[in-house]
Amino acid sequence: MDTVSVIIPVYNNSKYLKECIDSVINQTYKKLEIIIVDDCSTDGSIDIIKSYKDKRIKTIFHKKNKGSASTRNDGIKSASGRYLAFIDSDDYWELDKILKQVKFIKDNNYHFIYSNYYYYKNGKTHIAKVPSSLDYNGYLKNTAIFTSTVLIDMKYFNKKDVYMPDLQIGQDAATWMSMLKKVDRAYGMKDILSIYRVGNNSISSNKFKASRRTWNLYKRENIKLIKRIYYFISYAFNAIKRRVL
Repeated sequence: MDTVSVIIPVYNNSKYLKECIDSVINQTYKKLEIIIVDDCSTDGSIDIIKSYKDKRIKTIFHKKNKGSASTRNDGIKSASGRYLAFIDSDDYWELDKILKQVKFIKDNNYHFIYSNYYYYKNGKTHIAKVPSSLDYNGYLKNTAIFTSTVLIDMKYFNKKDVYMPDLQIGQDAATWMSMLKKVDRAYGMKDILSIYRVGNNSISSNKFKASRRTWNLYKRENIKLIKRIYYFISYAFNAIKRRVL
């Protein structure tokens, strides 16, 4: 059984942190390396992290706030498993998430996978439906890969391929774009394996910020204006389509 390294970045999220960590340590797939990286929390998150005695847990505590990209990257640097997964500290997983994903990635000899997910917003539960696969151009039109659903086979990637750039927003999307230049495509599972809370301050809850993020990522990819407009229109259409039951 191959080890799955799970990266949990934490910053002032004590309200949901225990539920997140519990959903990881209680996975039916047991061979996990759980790397919790706290980015100088001040709200009690550190006490919650230290309360766990599971031997699979590794902890990193920043002495000063570094931001989300550096926090995830410090976790990646410490990871030693064949597979790499991420979960944000206000999300949680279905208990068979890793088991189903490892089987899916192995059975099909895939390198990079993701899945459908639930998201909670304004007290209601919704399903975000993702495409069965995405190549680089497809992802530019449909940024459907949600970080807490990802599983990566590190046999096919160097750690530098997965390091997230130090951008104000959109670090994960920029990383998926980079990775999709190195493999033919990523593949989506129809299973709903992750649960995401849309907070009032999250990027995805603010349509203007999300749109600006995507537009700026196109600029970062040096995409010409006409193609940028085409991709952006497709992105907006697919974002609406993905979140309609």
